[in-house]
Amino acid sequence: MSKLSDAVKALINASHARPGYTPAPDAATTTIAQFASDAAVKKVGLPAWVTLSTAVSATLNCPEAMTFTYLLANSMPAAESYTPVQVAELIREVGLKCISFNGIPRSINTLGAFRASLPPDVAAALSTTPTRELTPDNLAVRKRDGLALWDGVYRGFERTLLDRLAQSHPDLPVHILNGHYSNLLSNPRGVSPPGGPGTKVGRVLTSLVAIACLRAQTGVGPQVVSHVFGLRKAFENGEAKAEGEEPVEGGAWLASDEGNIWLLEKIDSLVGAITGGQGTTFAPGLRPKL
Repeated sequence: MSKLSDAVKALINASHARPGYTPAPDAATTTIAQFASDAAVKKVGLPAWVTLSTAVSATLNCPEAMTFTYLLANSMPAAESYTPVQVAELIREVGLKCISFNGIPRSINTLGAFRASLPPDVAAALSTTPTRELTPDNLAVRKRDGLALWDGVYRGFERTLLDRLAQSHPDLPVHILNGHYSNLLSNPRGVSPPGGPGTKVGRVLTSLVAIACLRAQTGVGPQVVSHVFGLRKAFENGEAKAEGEEPVEGGAWLASDEGNIWLLEKIDSLVGAITGGQGTTFAPGLRPKL
């Protein structure tokens, strides 16, 4: 196999290309702590604020912020209801679902670094059993699950939007439904959450993942709008209380106008703190060489 020249390696790792993780400055930990404190005042429970903080951290390629979120969650009074393993499993599941909004590489990077940062006993207790394997027996029902989730998020425009996507590319709705809504974003069937109750990223938390990732990316305002409405529809149409869904403390408030403003502003503050005001590390993160 050929080797990369020093010139190629130097260009790949050039500082202006920002090739590594985003470090978490002191301001990031302070802001995450304030976020958690504000959430408690607003009666937004641990699963919701941990989900939002984790999704922003994954989007910005900042595993240090994910680890601080884990440590902070375990130190708060609400942690009495969650074991360290449950908190870690919740963060891992959020990080996995971020693939649908951020792509695979950032989830690979941040989930790997997050696991490496965990105490050995917690890391050893994490589930090693996959829950999303497709088989001939579950394929049809998983496809139905994905379509049902899509319909819930985009109710009122669900078929019109699929038709519009198909005009862009006939396989675009096929991949979105089968590769993401069916087998990643919808709840796995026939299995308990890896860490037990409180670790499932169900209908409401999945909408929070989407909003946090997309807002942190920037440049995808129409998708942020869609998923803010998707969060509201989870409560308007009863999906938040459907069979198998776990209650999300503060979820109904987050779906209100006041809650929408609060969560969007908190996402913005986390982005600003983690990046030192530089914003997204997606394409605009490629800075000209000085």
